[in-house]
Amino acid sequence: MARRQKAAQAEEKGKLRIGDMWNAITIIALSQNNPMKALAELVENSIDAHARNIVIVRGREGGRAFLRISDDGDGIPRDEVGLPDFKFVATHICDSIKRRMREQGAEGIQGEFGIGLLSFWTLGKELVITSAGADEHTYEMHLAKEHPGYTVRRRRLLFPARGTEVSVAPLLPGIRQLSGEKIQWYLASELRDRIKSSGVKIEVVDRQARRQFTVEPRQFTGRLLHDLPAVTTPLGDVYVELYLADQGVENTVGLSRSGTRVLKSLTALDDFAAEPWTSGCLEGIVDAPFLRLTPGTRDGVIHDEAYLEFARAMEPVAERLKSLIEEQREAEEQRASRRILKSVQKAIRDALLALPADEYDWFDVRAGVKRSGAAAATSAGAAAAAGDGESAASGAGAEEDSGEEAVVEPSQKQFFEYEGPLHSVRVSPASAVVPVGGQKSFRAIPRDRRGRLVERDLEYVWRVAEGEGTLPNATGECATFVAPAEPGLTRIEVAARQAGCECRGEALVTVTDSLEVEGAKAGRENRKGLPGYTFHRAPGELWRSRYDADRNIVVINNGHRDFVFAARNASRKLRYICRLFTKELVLRNFPGIPAPSLLERMVELSLYTEENLR
Repeated sequence: MARRQKAAQAEEKGKLRIGDMWNAITIIALSQNNPMKALAELVENSIDAHARNIVIVRGREGGRAFLRISDDGDGIPRDEVGLPDFKFVATHICDSIKRRMREQGAEGIQGEFGIGLLSFWTLGKELVITSAGADEHTYEMHLAKEHPGYTVRRRRLLFPARGTEVSVAPLLPGIRQLSGEKIQWYLASELRDRIKSSGVKIEVVDRQARRQFTVEPRQFTGRLLHDLPAVTTPLGDVYVELYLADQGVENTVGLSRSGTRVLKSLTALDDFAAEPWTSGCLEGIVDAPFLRLTPGTRDGVIHDEAYLEFARAMEPVAERLKSLIEEQREAEEQRASRRILKSVQKAIRDALLALPADEYDWFDVRAGVKRSGAAAATSAGAAAAAGDGESAASGAGAEEDSGEEAVVEPSQKQFFEYEGPLHSVRVSPASAVVPVGGQKSFRAIPRDRRGRLVERDLEYVWRVAEGEGTLPNATGECATFVAPAEPGLTRIEVAARQAGCECRGEALVTVTDSLEVEGAKAGRENRKGLPGYTFHRAPGELWRSRYDADRNIVVINNGHRDFVFAARNASRKLRYICRLFTKELVLRNFPGIPAPSLLERMVELSLYTEENLR
């Protein structure tokens, strides 16, 4: 009894064994969760066999959908008598020939687990591998999904096949719709560096779609970053190829091992699920040949010492990328500010064509063409001097950029600059207020379909379409309206004709016996061009914008909650800034008038400005 107890207390040691071998093979064969990854592994086998040409055929034969991969590589390794060693392939699962070749010093070979061939279970029901032997005869091995046996037989062909041919048929129901174009795009990313380094040519022939594709290594957009820190570890160097691009959710940095993609995005790893990798401004690849992969799926990384070395070595690269992305964002904000300013100023100019010039004379747009270079430079310097703003745009500079008000030397027009046939006409101003017995000049502005001014072969006819008043000169581009002796509302109309085409435009004239111009003349002695704008961050303060008369700029509080909300969308931000411009310009142009009249002016200018906002 004591001897039994003593034996029970002794340590028991042993080795792990597989209880059900076939069940283990089934688990391994079904562990690949991506059929496209399984196809890529079959293509990689051809690349490892030094193939120069690989042809992937998708089609139907005998009512069965199939995929066929043919190459001109070395073929299946041969046994001692010179025949393809199919028996070793079928009976040495998890004992990879490639791993032994790599241990002997072979380079450029993927695979180490000896299970890649079994992944055909996720593609189709049967697999046939064909390869030639030294006797110049062709042999094939047949495997069936969920069947433990294999068959090797000689295949009768007139000429021995060179390389290897792998055929999977019939395809699983979910694989039958796999198109040749999808195969092309997947392999271009998955095997990008292997294709580039080996120089292999891969063709995809989609017989069902009657199309043929060439797999070209994926090309990244953006600017290639050359000045990144070198990534070295005791286990080997890490190859980093990164591009700085415009922000987009489709931009990712993939993780590869020895030229084969492991992860589509580094952010799938917890250590890289942060800036700069999640910024959406980077694309490219990071290749770490010493990482260990999960055997079944090969789309995961084992978090061992090698992974920790990799993560630590990438930290200096991440810091450098953060600074580069911040620089790009600042530059983009400056470009966006210039674009917004240009859009707002152009919209205001277009609005002034439809508004009474004598009521909005503070906007000295028409006088802008006569401004001297010194005055423009002074305005530009003042706008750029906004020291406390995050970004600034010069009103004068933007006017020059817009190409509408700057003085330019006459030059030969390009073909596309000549106007087309008449498409529309409008009257400037489109609305006006005229005192009783007063006069107001109007102008017809004809344009073609592209919005270019039409100036040739035009005839004009002006008339009073509704209300009282007269138009003494009614047949020219410009017409003068003479108001009646009684207040009222008058609608005038112009018809522009060109080669049988007629377009009409109209304007609304309010005839009144008094004008609300209290203090409206006050700003005329200090007339300026359209202002620029700058940002001043003042979170928690209620003011949205202020006009700086000395620098002729609108200061916008980009810490205000309304600005923060508007900035989430580019078009909403543009409209918000345009409304702030409208507010400041109306306040400046109509000082001292009653609040109801001021609001009316803001609605008026906003209406015409946002109509032209682009």
